[in-house]
Amino acid sequence: MSIVLVGISHKTAPVEIRESLAFTKDACAESLGALVDGAAVREALIVSTCNRVEVISATGDNQEEEGVARICDFLSTKRNVPPALLANHIYVHRDEAAVRHLFRVAASLDSMVVGEPQVLGQVREAYSLATERGTTGRVLHRLLHHALRVAKRVRTETGIASSAVSISYAAVELGRRIFGTLAGRTVMLVGAGEMAELAARHLARNGAARILIANRTKDTARALAAQFGGEAFTLASLSQHLPQADIIICSTAAESFVITKEMAEEASRVRGGRPAFFIDISVPRNVDPAISDLENSFVYDVDDLASVVETNKREREREAARAELIVDSEVEQFNQKLRFMEIGSTVDALRCKLQRIADAEYERQRHRLGDLTPQQEQAVRALIEATINKISHPVIHRLRRSYETGEAENVQAWRDSFGIEE
Repeated sequence: MSIVLVGISHKTAPVEIRESLAFTKDACAESLGALVDGAAVREALIVSTCNRVEVISATGDNQEEEGVARICDFLSTKRNVPPALLANHIYVHRDEAAVRHLFRVAASLDSMVVGEPQVLGQVREAYSLATERGTTGRVLHRLLHHALRVAKRVRTETGIASSAVSISYAAVELGRRIFGTLAGRTVMLVGAGEMAELAARHLARNGAARILIANRTKDTARALAAQFGGEAFTLASLSQHLPQADIIICSTAAESFVITKEMAEEASRVRGGRPAFFIDISVPRNVDPAISDLENSFVYDVDDLASVVETNKREREREAARAELIVDSEVEQFNQKLRFMEIGSTVDALRCKLQRIADAEYERQRHRLGDLTPQQEQAVRALIEATINKISHPVIHRLRRSYETGEAENVQAWRDSFGIEE
């Protein structure tokens, strides 16, 4: 039995190739049954995201290469991708390398943005789907449970996901750092586009007391506000609401200043001089940089945020190095589990073989014992069981030792001695 992983990712293939190989949930469920043949590919699941398509499988005994060929043919045929084109972008990992790769994927160490949380949910969903389709067995069950455990360890024992590495998230994190907490604070989003929506999601997670949304069209502002329990109004009434906001995050497509120095000065007067922070993630800028000349008014633009993001990326890289050590230790633990899982089938086969021999011999010699009482019959059976245990115990002990020390040839010698198939 071998573990094989075949796939493409953002590191090996452009988006047009990844798109052509991607599986929808329904297509994945339909295809899994065709992939698993019970021989070359005994178990399989498919992880399909915008950045990767990977098939993780358990192959048959001594059928690793046949399994790889079957998976490549499956991907080429099912997704109508020429084999030569697929070969230019695909990677293959076997056994320990496959285990390590999956652990790194689940822990988001192989993601385009290291530390992003989405991939763990995608791996979990792929496992659930394959389990529902009946294409996972004892190997992939153990492998995926272990991968989820590794991801949890990385999340809890490192700070790999604690620093903002997107501009919208960095804007929210900056506001949180300024005030210590967003609890009790009023945040205004000027603009209701994608950047504003991402910022709103982060604000909601970080406990902002009020979210105000200003936009050129009120219906768009209302739609976004409805998602997050916010309040909506148009840019025409921006000056009226500006004094209420402690943090203003601006992201519109306007070509001139939406918030002028005069507007900020009047808002500061109404606020009684309480600090206000303007975070401008628009290009061109929508917040007049001269506002920073006002007392207790602070302006950060996209370049300021970019430097925060870059610093955080370096911090994630340092945390990723710690996460790699966790992956290394977990790969070794899983390999040990896998060895004992393999020895388990050999031990079971040995016990069954000895039991069959003893039962056959007992039946052959049974007539010599004459009539036996139930108690005597039970005693004879107990004697046979004890004899089997005494014979098998030293053999099993040697088998376990051989697995622990990696002496595969000794294990095979014991199998051959007792006529046990792999």
